[in-house]
Amino acid sequence: MPEGDTVWLTAHRLHAALAGRPLLRADLRVPQLATVDLAGREVLEVVPRGKHIMTRLDGGATLHSHLKMEGSWHLYAPGDRWRGGPSHQVRAVLENEARTAVGYRLPVLELLPTAEEDGVVGHLGPDLLGPDWEPARALARLADRPERPVGEALLDQRNLAGIGNVYVSELCFLRGVTPWTPFGEITAPAKMVVLAKRLLEANKARPGHITTGDTRRGRTHWVYGREHEPCLRCGTPVRRAEHGEKEQARVAYWCPRCQRGPVPSDV
Repeated sequence: MPEGDTVWLTAHRLHAALAGRPLLRADLRVPQLATVDLAGREVLEVVPRGKHIMTRLDGGATLHSHLKMEGSWHLYAPGDRWRGGPSHQVRAVLENEARTAVGYRLPVLELLPTAEEDGVVGHLGPDLLGPDWEPARALARLADRPERPVGEALLDQRNLAGIGNVYVSELCFLRGVTPWTPFGEITAPAKMVVLAKRLLEANKARPGHITTGDTRRGRTHWVYGREHEPCLRCGTPVRRAEHGEKEQARVAYWCPRCQRGPVPSDV
C-alpha cells in the first residue's frame, strides 16, 4: 500500500493538472458511477487525507479514491499514449483542455457530497502531512493501548494517518526497537512520532522513500526490502517476518543487532 507521502504527491500533481478548470470528459468505469456525467463541472481542488484522495467539484460533490495496494493515477497531455496498464484496468478518466488524469486499478472510487466526507475519512487520526497534524494527539492515541506492538500501532490509520510498511520498518530501526515491541515499552515515544513526520516531509515531493540520506540504488533504506543483506550500520544480515493480525499481516524487516525487543517465536 502506498505510503502517505506517495499519496500526497499524487494528489498535489492532480491538483496542479485539474484544479480551476472545467472537465471536458469524466468517464467513471465502475458500475455504481457508470451513468454519472461530470462533464462541465469545475474541479475546485484535489486534496490528500492520509491515504485517501479527495477531488472536490463545484456543486458540492467529491470524487473519493483510495489507491490501496495496486491503484495509481497517471497524468497525460492530449494525444499521449496511456502507459499505466491495459485499458480494462482503467477505472476513471478526468480530462480538461490541457491534461488527462487516468486512474488505474482503483479499488475505491465513489462520488459523495463534499459535506459528507467525514463519513469516509472522519475516523482517521491526525494526518502527518495535513493541516490537522497534532503530534500530541497522535501520541495520545498510540499510547492508549500500551500493550500493542509498535508496528501494528503505527500502521493503524486511526492513530495517525500516512504510515505504511516501509516507514514502520525504518522508524523501528532508527529508534532501535523491533516492530513487535509493545508501544508502552518504547523509550521517548514522542521522538518516534516527530521522526515519522520528518521522514514523510523529506520525501513528499519526490518518488520513493529515502530514509538513509543516500540516493544510490540499494542504499535508500536501512532495512526495508533488504532481507539477508548486510545492515548498512553494523553488517549483520537483515531479517524479515510478518506482524499484525493474521488476516491483515504485513511484512517487517529488522536488524537483530541494532534493534532490541521481541521477535516472532518461529523466527
